[in-house]
Amino acid sequence: MSQQAGLSFEQAPPFSLPLRFFLTAPLFLLAAAILIALSPDALASRWTPQALALTHAFTLGFLAMVMLGALMQMLPVVAGSPMPAPRLVARVSHVSLVLGTVALMAGFLTAEPAAYGSGVVLLGVGFAVFLAAAVIGLARAAAGVTVNGIRFAVTSLALTLLLGLALALLRAGWWVPPAIESAIAAHVSFGLIGWVLLLVIGVAYQVVPMFQLTPPYPPRLSRWLAAVVFALLLLHAAAPLLPPAAVHLVDAALAAGILLFAVATLRLQSRRRRKLPDVTLEYWRLGMASLIACVAVWLVAQFSPAWADSEAYPLLLGILFIGGFAVSVVNGMLYKIVPFLAWFHLQSQLQAKAGSIPTMKDMIAERRMRGQFRLHLAACALLAAVPFWPQLGMAAGSVLGLSALLLWINLLSAVRRFTRHGGGFS
Repeated sequence: MSQQAGLSFEQAPPFSLPLRFFLTAPLFLLAAAILIALSPDALASRWTPQALALTHAFTLGFLAMVMLGALMQMLPVVAGSPMPAPRLVARVSHVSLVLGTVALMAGFLTAEPAAYGSGVVLLGVGFAVFLAAAVIGLARAAAGVTVNGIRFAVTSLALTLLLGLALALLRAGWWVPPAIESAIAAHVSFGLIGWVLLLVIGVAYQVVPMFQLTPPYPPRLSRWLAAVVFALLLLHAAAPLLPPAAVHLVDAALAAGILLFAVATLRLQSRRRRKLPDVTLEYWRLGMASLIACVAVWLVAQFSPAWADSEAYPLLLGILFIGGFAVSVVNGMLYKIVPFLAWFHLQSQLQAKAGSIPTMKDMIAERRMRGQFRLHLAACALLAAVPFWPQLGMAAGSVLGLSALLLWINLLSAVRRFTRHGGGFS
């Protein structure tokens, strides 16, 4: 792996820096699962306090946690441009993100202004420190399809953060922003499509061919897709200023871009050079199938006003995108990134010869990863059914909780194998 062209593994940060993010993330997934299992209102509407707390447990506690850790690793290795003061950035952003997410969730659940205020400050500090370091790193990085995708994703994260802080201050009663509904819509679209999807797209250009042994993405697609999606998001945010026909056209183009990425990825995966079973491939396929399902659900809403106005429509769309797509892909990436980093740092520290340290595949037992995938798949199916059969909420939360717990245990097993063979954290 260390011979991959264009990768600067000698600039990789210490293993402990991204690892703290990766090991924390499943615990927030577990917290989200407990909330679903114990609260029948968690998925009754997207606006209930429980649903808002749940959404941010997924997006901040799990997705952003893993993505910040991954960016700490990818900027120096893929872009060849390390973040300044990486240890300080990791400590401040990790602690702030953990405490800020907990405070924000508590604020949603208790409607306590002090909790919102604490969450706003902590999340603002954590993301500001990370974004400042990421911007410096990206400014020094050479252009490339992955770097460009990361740049658009980081810009979207900054916009999501600004809009989120404004909305949090609104709930705390400190400020009333104009055009609240438009601000909420922009916050959601920049957060999910801009930050999450564009980062996955940028990372996919590197990790899908590298880890899944597929051909590279078509040059024209990889060169233009992220930029076009980001431009469409800017137009989407300006929807109040556009005629209705233009808004529908922008939404259709966004759906087409999402569909194009999902279909292109599945097509590349069907052309893998080695057809050996790989559970992480199943996570990606589930993620791409969920993206296609999102487009299908959205398409039905365009021709069925009753479905578009129902409470189940946005809930199902959110479950498919966040749980089915984003959590699946990130879960699959964790099973590649953590074992690879454990193997790479073990080899670097010990200068070991081939065969004297565990291989990447030995870091986490395949049967354990496959068992967790089955739980995750069952949880996604149950969650997708909850908007129509709320009585399934406890079962969905319980299965998701078991999946999150097993993910955490599996990642810890890679760390234990790393330390058992003489690896250390500096």
